[in-house]
Amino acid sequence: MSLVSTIKSIYTDGACTGNPGPGGWGVVVYFSDGSIHEMGGASSRTTNNKMEMQAAIAALQFLQDSGQNEAITLHTDSEYLINCVTKWVKSWKRKGWKKSDGNPVLNQDLLEILDDLNSPRVRWEHVRGHAGNIGNERCDTIARAFANNKTLSLQQQNFSLEQKNGLSISRVSDSETNPTIINTKKEAITTLATDITNMEPQTHSPSSANEELPREIRVTQLRNLVETLRIADEIAEKGYLITSSELADLMDVHASAVTSRGDEWRWRNWLVSRVRREGNQILWELERGDKVESETES
Repeated sequence: MSLVSTIKSIYTDGACTGNPGPGGWGVVVYFSDGSIHEMGGASSRTTNNKMEMQAAIAALQFLQDSGQNEAITLHTDSEYLINCVTKWVKSWKRKGWKKSDGNPVLNQDLLEILDDLNSPRVRWEHVRGHAGNIGNERCDTIARAFANNKTLSLQQQNFSLEQKNGLSISRVSDSETNPTIINTKKEAITTLATDITNMEPQTHSPSSANEELPREIRVTQLRNLVETLRIADEIAEKGYLITSSELADLMDVHASAVTSRGDEWRWRNWLVSRVRREGNQILWELERGDKVESETES
């Protein structure tokens, strides 16, 4: 990712209705030139703490992918999240992910990811929730919109041609939403109708824009899509395990859109399952969904 300006600060927030229940998370990234980049995602059944962590994971992954070395401040209204990342995680790791009472630490999988992504250049700062702070209030709006499956406009930067504006929106829900993404650099509005359950690789433009392209380009895009699906089919057939970054490349999405979706979800014709962790990498397995459904019926 090539940034046009320096990241100065990031705000994150999570929301949940029911706890557990439908939840959402939001991230707002502020740049030195005054521009803004927003991200959000949802889960059909989760907890508030999980959503706070998912938001922080997306934020830290974004910072890592930017390649920026300058320090940033990450603002959150969750003191629990800050304590987990900056204080308790070290002790939990030493004790084999056990609390002082001997019980297992909740959300170990998310905490491991956070610990891997965290770095000395990140300054964690607590901000009071619902106290009029613009960054916090915006994150809360994004998180609640995703939790309640509502349409929302997100400000997004166009970092490169390959990223195609929409890659940073993470989908982890079993429901559908149609976010409108505002590209602040080109001052144009593009509507992406994306099925959250079946996260589509962004190898094509929205249909209205796609129809305006020459037929030769549309055919080439279709061939590229077919090649992507063929590769996915081969990975599933051979039983290959792939990392989060490799899966994100295959799906043509941001890495945070993979790591924040949970342990098992569906993408197009495949069921995607988290298998295990090796070092700093999460390994995923693809399995044809129609094959699984056929075996279940028989």
